[in-house]
Amino acid sequence: MSLNMIVDTIFVGRWIGPQAISAITVVIPFTFFIGAIGLAVGIGGSSVLSRALGANNDDKALRVFGNQVTLTTLVSGSLAILGLVFQDFFIEFFGADETFKELALTYYRIVLYGILMLALCMMGNNVIRAEGKPKFAMYAMILPAIGNIFMDYVLINILDMGMEGAGWATFISYAMCFGFIVWFFVVKSELRLSFECLKLQRKIVSEISSLSSVTLARQGVISVLGILLNNVLINYGDALDVASYGIISRMLMFALFPVIGVTQGFMPIAGYNYGAEKYARVRETINTSIKYAGLLALLIFVVIMSFPDFFVAIFISDKGGSAQTLADNAELLKRTPNALRWVFAATPIIVIQLIGSAYFQAIGKATPALLLSLTKQGFFLIPLILVLPPFLGVWGVWIAFPIADVLSTVLTGYYLNKEVRTHLLPKTDSQDG
Repeated sequence: MSLNMIVDTIFVGRWIGPQAISAITVVIPFTFFIGAIGLAVGIGGSSVLSRALGANNDDKALRVFGNQVTLTTLVSGSLAILGLVFQDFFIEFFGADETFKELALTYYRIVLYGILMLALCMMGNNVIRAEGKPKFAMYAMILPAIGNIFMDYVLINILDMGMEGAGWATFISYAMCFGFIVWFFVVKSELRLSFECLKLQRKIVSEISSLSSVTLARQGVISVLGILLNNVLINYGDALDVASYGIISRMLMFALFPVIGVTQGFMPIAGYNYGAEKYARVRETINTSIKYAGLLALLIFVVIMSFPDFFVAIFISDKGGSAQTLADNAELLKRTPNALRWVFAATPIIVIQLIGSAYFQAIGKATPALLLSLTKQGFFLIPLILVLPPFLGVWGVWIAFPIADVLSTVLTGYYLNKEVRTHLLPKTDSQDG
């Protein structure tokens, strides 16, 4: 998923120009949110599914999976249709100005045609992991990433299709992922759906929704944050600042995906063992996840701080194009590295916030999971972005990120430690000792 997004940005930046990066940046929040419907239903439902499998309740597991498919199709499909009908309104609302509006619309329309496939892929990928077959979940993500790289090269560079090429390459990558996941559930999966399982059941929908709301709220806040950032950067800067954020946001997705991977892998293991009342295993899973995710985050921090110019240069070209494009590229290379350093400044400590909120979601405690997952973007980052730029300009946007990271980590760490001491240690002593 991260590679799909970053490849588009690299290719359009190098072969079309900085305005194309701005175009993709304003499109992503909405398409990301629709795809996140599937992610939310997948993660929330898979928490229920994991516990059902742990309790040997195969019938409930099947019904949960069927309801996940139906919910994802209905909600994501409806949003995709609305997005296409009101495309002009949405593009302007997302922060596009006249300098790159048409480029944004071109990409937006094509990607939205295939966004339902992405939502179903994100949902199915989480079910595959919950079923205990993470290698196939990995293949499902690798295959379209490779396909997107190839199709971007062919459609943008060889056939010179510009933004249309970027859009169709992304569409094809979604189709490849969707095809693989359908093949898995038809051939490899132990979950055999029937028509009866697809019928929505109020109790199952309620259980899925209560946990899905955590992920959906988090992804929804991320989308709102993206829209807000685009508009703030246009107001206090220009289209090149939006392009800078486009590069930084792709680096956040790509550089942190190993940490996110540990977090997502942590959830079904913690949920399964909590459902089986193996509380010592739950504690061990928390500690192991924080340890290894923290090491990965530290490595990412060192690399980003040491070579920011190198990573920014990947997205732009110093050859070919008009004089204006070359000037924009040079300015982008000047602005972005320092901003990148600020945004990644608190990276080593964010794993506590990620694992902490994921723990509450994995064990079915939706309210604390929701509140903790919203701490960085919702409670701290959005207010900081509204408050700081009027005084500090665009720089206020960049320093808001590490401040929000520190505040959210302290808050989440406190509640995670309290939860472990209150609910896991006493049970461990009485049941395992």
